[in-house]
Amino acid sequence: MELVLNTFGTSLNRDNEGFVITTKDGRQRIPAAGITSIQISRGAQITSDAVMLAIEREIEVLFMDKGGQPIGRIWSPKYGSVSTIRKGQLAFSLSHDAVGWIKGIILRKIENQQALLLMMLAKDSKTERSIKKAICRLEDYRNKVRQIDGEVVSDVAPALRGWEGVASKIYFDALNLFLPEEYRFALRSQHPATDVPNAMLNYGYGMLYGKIEGILIKVGIDPYVGIMHRDDYNRPVLVYDVIELYRVWVDYVVCSLLMQRAITDEYYSVREDGSYWLETLGRRVMIQSLNDYLAEVISLRGVSRSRIQQIFLYAQDLAQMWKKYL
Repeated sequence: MELVLNTFGTSLNRDNEGFVITTKDGRQRIPAAGITSIQISRGAQITSDAVMLAIEREIEVLFMDKGGQPIGRIWSPKYGSVSTIRKGQLAFSLSHDAVGWIKGIILRKIENQQALLLMMLAKDSKTERSIKKAICRLEDYRNKVRQIDGEVVSDVAPALRGWEGVASKIYFDALNLFLPEEYRFALRSQHPATDVPNAMLNYGYGMLYGKIEGILIKVGIDPYVGIMHRDDYNRPVLVYDVIELYRVWVDYVVCSLLMQRAITDEYYSVREDGSYWLETLGRRVMIQSLNDYLAEVISLRGVSRSRIQQIFLYAQDLAQMWKKYL
């Protein structure tokens, strides 16, 4: 279970082996057992006693910005990375094997995008034709990715980034066709979002970034040593590589909420610069919806686990591969 404190004035304290949440409406005690993370947004508070209990119980504490991105993290020293994993990770990132790994990531990302488009119900024959065309175009880019090769990732990274970008535009243009007219967006905008769907996507991706970074840390992987994303100073760039396998889960949750027309004016606000941001109610719905979706059990490669546990299993396999790589 995750504790999410995103309401201004909320505070979290310790009460023996549990936490006490205090809001303007009263106090609630929650046992520490079963809590996996504590997420704190601006305007909320946590005491040092509560932090120490979290560390004792190996509960990560994340400080989130208003877009859902983690800007700081406290975790138990018991997570400490094994040196052989980190050495193997670095050696792998500079090897030819890393080329095949990052190609596999992008191939699966595009395949996931195709699968989501296929599972959506086209409302008319014109939309159906457009979706089929988009899926074929995406397959063309998968073929390009399959065929390229290089000695190291830097040899192929510019081409892969370009193809991945074009494929994403094709995908989002097609995905747009399933949304109610009032929620269709002209382009994918990151920071800042220029409409409601992009504000929801940005927040959902931010949540997923935080979860994946925490999982990588727990299994002993250094999230700051990336494979294709290697140029950003002091950023958890490996998360940007791994998240590509799972972005489609956020896309599905956001599209489902929009298609249900579950969004009201209370969910978001528009700043003077025209940027869109989720407000408390919108963040609450997005957090609950995505967490519920990640908790659902699915089967991948013959293993049935929740979606979030599937990410954990993938990270464990990655750590074991890199531990043996040297």
